[in-house]
Parts: sequence; structure tokens; C-alpha cells
Amino acid sequence: MDFRRRSTTISALLLLLNLIHGSFCFYLPGVAPEDFLKGDELKVKVNKLTSTKTQLPYSYYSLPYCPPKKIVDSAENLGEVLRGDRIENSPYVLKMREPQMCNTVCRIVLDAKTAKKFKEKINDEYRVNMILDNLPLVVPIRRRDQESPTVYQLGFHVGLKGQYTGSKDEKYFIHNHLAFTVKYHKDLQTDSARIVGFEVKPFSVKHEYEGKWDDKVRLTTCDPHTKHTVVNSNSPQEVAENKEIIFTYDVEFQESDVKWASRWDAYLLMNDDQIHWFSIVNSLMIVLFLSGMVAMIMLRTLYRDISKYNELETQEEAQEETGWKLVHGDVFRPPTNSDLLCIYVGTGVQFFGMLLVTMIFAVLGFLSPSFRGGLMTAMLLLWVFMGLFAGYASARLYKMFKGSDWKKTAFRTAIMFPGIVSAIFFVLNALIWGQKSSGAVPFGTMFALIVLWFGISLPLVYVGSYVGFKKAAIEDPVKTNKIPRQIPEQPWYMNPIFSILIGGILPFGAVFIELFFILTSIWLNQFYYIFGFLLMVFCILIVTCAEITIVLCYFQLCSEDYLWWWRSYLTSGSSAFYLFLYATFYFFTKLEITKLVSGVLYFGYMLIASYAFFVLTGTIGFYACLWFTRLIYSSVKID
Repeated sequence: MDFRRRSTTISALLLLLNLIHGSFCFYLPGVAPEDFLKGDELKVKVNKLTSTKTQLPYSYYSLPYCPPKKIVDSAENLGEVLRGDRIENSPYVLKMREPQMCNTVCRIVLDAKTAKKFKEKINDEYRVNMILDNLPLVVPIRRRDQESPTVYQLGFHVGLKGQYTGSKDEKYFIHNHLAFTVKYHKDLQTDSARIVGFEVKPFSVKHEYEGKWDDKVRLTTCDPHTKHTVVNSNSPQEVAENKEIIFTYDVEFQESDVKWASRWDAYLLMNDDQIHWFSIVNSLMIVLFLSGMVAMIMLRTLYRDISKYNELETQEEAQEETGWKLVHGDVFRPPTNSDLLCIYVGTGVQFFGMLLVTMIFAVLGFLSPSFRGGLMTAMLLLWVFMGLFAGYASARLYKMFKGSDWKKTAFRTAIMFPGIVSAIFFVLNALIWGQKSSGAVPFGTMFALIVLWFGISLPLVYVGSYVGFKKAAIEDPVKTNKIPRQIPEQPWYMNPIFSILIGGILPFGAVFIELFFILTSIWLNQFYYIFGFLLMVFCILIVTCAEITIVLCYFQLCSEDYLWWWRSYLTSGSSAFYLFLYATFYFFTKLEITKLVSGVLYFGYMLIASYAFFVLTGTIGFYACLWFTRLIYSSVKID
């Protein structure tokens, strides 16, 4: 019997893992496929220059690269602008399935200013990003181990630092020759093809030619007539004042078996995902086990306490009882700063709704990486529209606390959290402006964000508050005494600060492994697409926050301390403190940021993220504790 039950459990777990695996790799391509016939023009677009050392993006033409006759900006959504994307046209002209060799783009002569610009970007390890048919340009890196899959890095380095043979002086060299490889999947019936890959091998080549320079001069280092192509960087192009740089490129077309719907697979499978799978599953199993143990202990203890309490026959026996039953006349007494608690709970509901809907859409594939900026745009819009629920939640709680001025609470709910975040964001944006980075949010976008905030979110919070306040107040299961009960001296382990900090460890433990991959995708310019795992971790986070708060709330009430309102919010919310500590650890161990401005940006954005996490987890813990206290006190006979 035990063997059969065990085998059934194992089968169920395997089925669950298979379903999970299917959901993690599911995404929609993001745009409608485009068919190209032989000879059709392919438009290569350029995007921002990025660096993991500075975290400050710059537009492609901030460097003196070869420009087209007229630079045209592509239309960008709100998320792309906030990410610092600046997508523009380029002088690179490709023809579908027509290989090209050693096409000259332009020739420039560096002066002191332009040479300094290139050197700064090379020193900060900036990468050039390009796009073809909505596919980002990648550099394939084949490992020595032939069995390992090819790793792809987004964009190519502006250049590199090195030394000439026999010299100790460090020089700067620029990648001025690009060998493009366009992979396509051919339709055998129509002879059209779809692009499924866009790769490049960058080279640094000191081009040479005979005679004086003009547009028709033939290069001796790279000549299509003699089939002489660039295959290495043995004679690199140095970056220095008065140096001449000639930009060239090759184009090769390769037929591929990869279908258009699967063309993003190679980009998304960039890391050794085995570590990811096993670490996450292991973490989730531990958290589930702990949560199950906690739930069993709580159910057994509460069931015994309630049964014993209800069996008491005389008032004398009731008076002899100690613990959570004795504070029934004070447990629902409104806390100090109840208005502020209502505001934070409403904001947490707004966050919870935004994240839940965003992750559901992401799991269904609507927010795949092919839809650049889609995730951020969706989160902003959902935050705005979830203001309705924020107003409703804060007003319901406010009325339960016998409040009357609901309009003031509604206004503060709509203003407080976005106001604090906007203040931090404004300071960070000013720093980015000072660095002349494309990551600085333009005035027009700032105005659009303010319109979303005050034009849509604020009215929706008022509407939600009006509806919530008009409903009947939530009645307490027991009456509250007029005179507050004195709280006895508490043991050291029930000290508020100690118990709050202890309570944040388990919720943080539920997410910290996934947090590593999220931070890596944000700060190391990698794709994050395993939203199935993220949704699962989010559900585990909810359960963990709820259960740890309920446990500590129960111990607090057993110690005859009825001031649980704020304590329940701070208990699970303290996990944000550990999140910020982990972000600090990640900064010093995984990132190579050296500039002060870049460090301030990192900690500023992580402070915003930690604050948001505090509001989210605190609200989950608060509602769990509210449900728990109402449940146990409504189950007890109180004369």
C-alpha cells in the first residue's frame, strides 16, 4: 500500500515537472513573419551601445561611426524608451541570399576628440547592438568542448586593448570589419525565405590601398576581385589621433533547418540551465517542506487550543487560561498610524495585481523578449489600472478602523509610493543626463508618465475608494474593550525587531536563487524568459509570507501581545531588507562597476526594487494575519 502510494506521488511529481518544463520554454515570436525573396533589401538597424561596467547606454551615433545619408529614428514604445533603446537606421545594405565581400562603408580620420571617445568606450567594454528583422545581432562563441552548445553574446565589442609584439605599451584597437552571417529558412514551394539568425564575427584590420583615397579605390587587405577576405586580426587597426580607419563588412547567407517560430531558441538558451533547474527545484522543495511542517504544527496546536477552550464550563476556569484567548478584547483595537497602514496595504494590493497579471501574460508568451520593452510597458500600464483595487482595499480597511475621511486616504494611497519612487527616479535620471547617456528619460516620456499617474491612476484610486467605503464595514468577530489591556513583559525572542528580522528570512529564501537570474538578466544584459518558474516561485513566496507571518503572529498573541497589525506587515516585509543585502553582495562579487555614478544608479534602482518588494510581501503577510485572527477568534465562544 505504501509502495503504491509512493509510486503515485512520484508519478504526479514527474508529471508536474513535465508540465512546468513545457511552460518555461513557451513564448510567442512577437511579430508577424516577413518573407523575403532573393535580392530583397534587408534593413540593418543599430541600437544602443551597452556596457556591464558602466550600465550607461549610449546611442550608436554618439561615436563617429559611419552614418547613413539621413538618420531616422524608429518608433519606440514606452518600455524601450525607459530601457534606453535608441533604434536607428544604418548604412549597412544587405540583399537577401546575395553574399557580399569586403563592402566599404566609409573612411574616417580620427582627431584627438574622436580618438578619445573610442578609447573611452573600448576601455569601458562597450558593445555595439544591431537588429535585423527584429533579431538582435549576436557573436557566436564555440567552446573547446565540441559537445557543448554554442554560446551567443549580444552585440560585439567596440574594440579591444592589446600590445604590439615586443612592446609593453597598451594600445587601443577598433573592430572595423564585420563578417555578418544571416541564417534563413527557405520555403521550398514559394522560394521565399525567412530570417532565423543574425550573427557577426568582428575583426580589427588596418586596411591598405594604393594611391589616393576615393569611393572606388580597391583595398589590398580585402578585395572581392581576388577573393582576398579578412579572416583574422593579425594586423589590427589602432585608435589614435590622425589615424585613418576604413569600415568594411562581409555578408554570408546560410540555409538553416530552424523554423521561424523557433528562431529565438538559440538566443534564450544562453546559459547552463542545468544549474538553474536543479537549484530552483531544490529551493522550492525545501520551502514547500518547511511550509507543510509549519501548517501541520499550526493546525494541530490551534485545534487543540480551541477545543480545550470551548470545553471550559466555568468563568473561573476561563480566567485561569493564559495565551491568545485573554487578549480577545484588544486584538481588534485599531493600531497607531492606522491611516498609513491602510495606504501601504492598498499599494501592496496594487503591486500584487500588477505582478500576477504580468506573469500570467508572460507565461502565456505575450511578453517574449522579441517584443522589446513589452514587459516594462505592460507593468506600467497594469500598475496604473490596478489603482482601482488599491483604492478599494485601502478604503475597506480604513472603514474597518472607523475612519471617516476616505478622500484623504485615497489621495495619499495614489501619491505616496509613486511619489517616493519618482523622487528617487528623478535624481537618478539627472545623474544619467549628466553623463549624456541615452538611458536618460526624455521630457516627453516624463510628461506621459505624469499623465498616466495623475490622469488615470489617481482617478481610479478615488473610484475604488468610493466603492470600498460605500460598502458595509467589516465587523469584528469579538467586541473591543474600552480600556486597553496591559501587555506583560515579553521574552527576548519576542522582541519586535528580532522577530521581524527572523520573519523575513524564509520568504527571501524562497526567491533568492531566482533573484540571481533576474539580477543577471538586468545588469549583465541577458535575456530572462523562464516566466513559468517565476510564477511558481511567486506562488511559493505568497505561501511562505503568509505562513511565517501567521506563525509569528500566533506566538505573539500567545504572549498576550495584541499589537499585531503593524508587526504582521513588517514581519514578511522585512524580506526586502535581505533582498537589498543580497543586491549589495551581488554588486561586489558579480559586477565590475567602477564608476561612482554607475554604482549610485545600481543601488538607487535596487533600493526602489527592495521598497516595492517590502510593500508586496508586507501586504501578503498582513492579509494572512488578518484572516488568521478573524478565523480563530470567531471559532471561540466568548461570553
